[in-house]
Amino acid sequence: MADQHTDAECIAKARQGERAAFDTLVLRYQDRLFNTLARLMGSSDDALDIAQDAFVQAYVKLDTFKETAAFYTWLYRIAFNLAMSHGRKRRPLTIMDTDDTTRNIEPASTAVSPSEPLESAERVAGVQAAIHDLADEHRQVVVLRELEGCDYEQIADILEIPIGTVRSRLFRARACLKEKLATMVD
Repeated sequence: MADQHTDAECIAKARQGERAAFDTLVLRYQDRLFNTLARLMGSSDDALDIAQDAFVQAYVKLDTFKETAAFYTWLYRIAFNLAMSHGRKRRPLTIMDTDDTTRNIEPASTAVSPSEPLESAERVAGVQAAIHDLADEHRQVVVLRELEGCDYEQIADILEIPIGTVRSRLFRARACLKEKLATMVD
């Protein structure tokens, strides 16, 4: 099935038993879902397991999907529930940087000291550690907003919380990060 079909078309065909239609949805969202989970969980192995479980659950429960929500929001909600359930069993050890953009940032100045790349890597590691140390509810909104670029409404839909709660959690998370990261620049 070609990728130009809408999510709604793919869902309708998958509900009629056309496996290729659901495969299109998997191909469309697997990388984004994996990257979000890897950042949230801190483990690519755990992220892969959770992503696979989420797609299996989505396929099995496809008849319960309501078209009032976006498919990826529903899929992410399934994945986040699985991730939080998994996280209760074992707290992640690290936050992964699955986005190459932070590794390929050009320095502002052309005169680069030999220690600058090391300092930059240390700053990235410090930010990752600070995000990792956030409470689950704060880490979720930071990952979705700052790393995945979701808007408040999408975050509210994914996490099944009011938009006001998204705002307050994000405010608290940013305040926590600011406090933790202030020690890095001192």
